[in-house]
Amino acid sequence: MKFMEKRGEKYGAKKIAVLALLTGFGLIAFMIEALLPSPLLPGAKLGLSNVFSLFALVVYGLPEALLVVVARTVLGSIFAGNLSLLLYSLTAGVISTCISRLLLLLFPHVSLLCVSVISATVHNIVQLFVYCALTQTLLLVSYSPYLCLLGAGAGIVVGLTVIFTVKAIPLSVFKKIGGRITQKNKTEESS
Repeated sequence: MKFMEKRGEKYGAKKIAVLALLTGFGLIAFMIEALLPSPLLPGAKLGLSNVFSLFALVVYGLPEALLVVVARTVLGSIFAGNLSLLLYSLTAGVISTCISRLLLLLFPHVSLLCVSVISATVHNIVQLFVYCALTQTLLLVSYSPYLCLLGAGAGIVVGLTVIFTVKAIPLSVFKKIGGRITQKNKTEESS
């Protein structure tokens, strides 16, 4: 009985609803970005859907963030009609989310902005390595400096969006949705 209570508490209806909303918003951002042309490099996107994954990581933790990443990526590749996106985006999304959590664990006082920049850069580099592994060519490795710069820019946008969102949402909302944000880490996240 206690196991059921803890399990029910872990994934209550409010939490599931919030995770579904985060996944849905992330999917909408992904689909909108898929319609826009790439301004600098072919296939380069700002990655606004990652705002919702990072928010899930900050508010809930790694399992919930991975759930948002996987659901958004699978649905996005199906809706976009491009299942090859699944290989690149899913691998990069899972690895960059795990790296984000690892950074937050190893360096508790690291800024969320720094975590976001590193995560976005890792995301781009992982996608590049997946491409190189699939095509068995290293020709595109020369793009890695550009991808690092684009990742840093995207990470700044995503990180600042999450920081300002966490700062703007009242603490009572986080308590209602079962989040782990407290006043102490709310001020830490906003700095």
